[in-house]
Amino acid sequence: MTNVQDKTPHGQTAYMRLLDEIRRGDLLPGTRLREVELSERLKISRTPVREALRRLEADGLVVHQPRLGAVMRRLGYAEIMELYEMRAVLEGTAARLAARAASEVELAELRALNEEFADVLNDELQAAEVNRQFHSILLDAAKNRFLRKSVGALQKTMSILGRSTLIDVGRAGAACQEHIRILDAIEARDGTAAEAEMRAHIEAAQRVRLKALRALDRDEEEVLWEEGDGL
Repeated sequence: MTNVQDKTPHGQTAYMRLLDEIRRGDLLPGTRLREVELSERLKISRTPVREALRRLEADGLVVHQPRLGAVMRRLGYAEIMELYEMRAVLEGTAARLAARAASEVELAELRALNEEFADVLNDELQAAEVNRQFHSILLDAAKNRFLRKSVGALQKTMSILGRSTLIDVGRAGAACQEHIRILDAIEARDGTAAEAEMRAHIEAAQRVRLKALRALDRDEEEVLWEEGDGL
């Protein structure tokens, strides 16, 4: 566990910048995180970089490997399945609670965010950011601080997966329609339907993620085969 005294302003800055790079997919699983290189790139001393790496390790995003040092953690298939299962449970619960507790102002904000989402579907980074805001506001609307803390911890681990599933052709448009169905259920104050629609939304993202992972595995196998064959 990171000591509170170790959380310097520069260390916090380095930590947040590295988190952003992980979420964007700039730091992929297996990437070595060398203090000297990070220090030069972030234009800060090695001490806050070291602090940031310790915090990322405490989050479970970075591991230390013999002769390699700090490395971005790689999640196995079972872990990815478990993450999405927990996300469906937690965010499904958030949607159910929001159906009971969301204010009209929050509902209007969610509608506006989804309309904005629809306008930026062709911009991957912007769409991913608006989508993140949508899910964050919906979580706020559930009005359960312990649920928010649990989802926050889960999201940090999921950031290891890198780029959003919205990069898949057609996924962003489908997600926009799924948001509408979730919101319709919440506005109708139908908690059961809201939870079911949110679960379906997360499961659809999970299927896209698994499809992308299978494609990546095939690409890696082809590279290994070509290297082994001397081509």
